[in-house]
Amino acid sequence: MLDQLRRFIRHRRSVGVAAAPESPHDEIQLAATALLLDLAYADGEFTPDERAHIESALGRHFNLDEPCVNALLTIADRQRREAVDHFHFTRMLNQQLDVGQRVVLAEVMYGVILADGSVRDPESVLLRKLANLLDIAPGYLTEAGKRASEARQAL
Repeated sequence: MLDQLRRFIRHRRSVGVAAAPESPHDEIQLAATALLLDLAYADGEFTPDERAHIESALGRHFNLDEPCVNALLTIADRQRREAVDHFHFTRMLNQQLDVGQRVVLAEVMYGVILADGSVRDPESVLLRKLANLLDIAPGYLTEAGKRASEARQAL
C-alpha cells in the first residue's frame, strides 16, 4: 500500500500537483473515495456504471487524471476493506469540509447508487447512515438526491 501511495504522490508531483503524504487534501480524497466505494459495494456488486460514475466524479471534483484516479481507487479500496467502521473517514471529512462540500459529496454518493439504474435497500440504508455521520441534514440530503436524479435523467 505504501508503494502505491508513493507512486500516486510521485505522479501528482510530476504533473505539477503539490502533495505530501499527510496533506489534508490527499486525506480528503482517500476518505471520500473509500465512502463512495463502500456505497458501490453495498448491494454486493460493483458495476461498471458505478465505477464510471466514481471515476468521473473523482476526476471532476479533485482535478485528477486517469492514472491518479486509478491509483486513488486502489488505495482507497484497500483502506475501505481494512477499516472497522466509517467513523475514521467521516470524522476527517467533517473536520476538513464545510456543510456545502459535504452536501456535494452526498450528491455524488446518490449518483453512485443511481448509476446502475436501481436503488437497493442496502445502498439506501448505507447512504442515510453516512449522511448522518457526515452531519448532513435530511433536507439537504433530499435536495442532493433530487439533483443527482435530475443529472442522471439528463444523460
